[in-house]
Amino acid sequence: MKKAFLALADGTVFEGVSLGATGKVVGEVVFTTGMVGYLEAITDPAFAGQIVSMTYPIIGNYGINRDDCQSKRAQVKGVIMKEAAEYPNNFRCKETLESFLVSENVIAITGIDTRALTRVLRSQGAMNGMIITADSFCFEDYEAEIKAYKVGALVNDVTAKESYTQGEGKYSVAVLDCGVKRTTIDSLTKRGAKVTVYPAGTSAEAMLAANPDGIVVSNGPGDPAGYPELLPTVKALLTSGKPFFGLGLGHQLAALSMGAKTEKLKFGHRGANQPVKDLSSGLTFVTSQNHGYAVVADSVPADVAEVSHVNVNDETVEGLRYKAYPAITVQYDPESKPGPKSMEYLLEEFVTMMGGKENA
Repeated sequence: MKKAFLALADGTVFEGVSLGATGKVVGEVVFTTGMVGYLEAITDPAFAGQIVSMTYPIIGNYGINRDDCQSKRAQVKGVIMKEAAEYPNNFRCKETLESFLVSENVIAITGIDTRALTRVLRSQGAMNGMIITADSFCFEDYEAEIKAYKVGALVNDVTAKESYTQGEGKYSVAVLDCGVKRTTIDSLTKRGAKVTVYPAGTSAEAMLAANPDGIVVSNGPGDPAGYPELLPTVKALLTSGKPFFGLGLGHQLAALSMGAKTEKLKFGHRGANQPVKDLSSGLTFVTSQNHGYAVVADSVPADVAEVSHVNVNDETVEGLRYKAYPAITVQYDPESKPGPKSMEYLLEEFVTMMGGKENA
């Protein structure tokens, strides 16, 4: 076994064991609370630029099946675990977590107290950190490198290089790919949609020229305020009159394009157990989420949109409904893979907005 160290920007250092690829990686350290879905998290484009700590104590116990990947490659900068399962047991298992991490060149660390790490991040907020494979470690040698890291604008790194189409359904949906998850596309095709995915740099005019029945702006990584070049495109799509659905980063970009503001959360919402209240029904649902920023409720122009969903834990905005346009946007993953399926009604509502009825 090779030694590895996790160092946080505040000087906190954990010693553990190297897993997967070896070497050194710097990123923003965040935690996700899902009990399952480690492969989906590792391959979720919204995690690009981040080192992800899994709070569930043993990871890899059902192995890896690449059919569950949310993109074509691992997206995280690194992975932190208390314990990695050496002998997974599941009828769908094709390989171990360790072999997957090696093949995807992902650096990981195990054998550390992830509960203690989570307490640090909850107290002080998400912060930069480093995982390094080494026999010994001196924080001062790497302090400047750790503190200098910035997640940056990563949409261009995770978006499709060229447009492509999936499904043969009755309704045509145009997706602006800011880091779209595979299950987002699958959830639309199984509801009767022919989905065309466009690279993030595609103009609104080009997307609208195909006369889609509906438009989706997908989830993705980074600070939404770091993509000013996308706002005119998103605003043109939202105000086009076409049914519009914004997810995650797409929800934030839509709000920014219409005059609202966003803010960075202390440690974000990541995991498959985030409680969200639908203000129209008064019902509370458990949702799957992955984000570190939120729309500022008081900044949403009253004549543009109203808050439709809020997080029960901290009352941050989880959804908006626009007043002059057939547009809904949410901060979480309504397709819930992995996670509860109670929010799929929003996908059905989007299909209804396009003139259809959910038929899955």
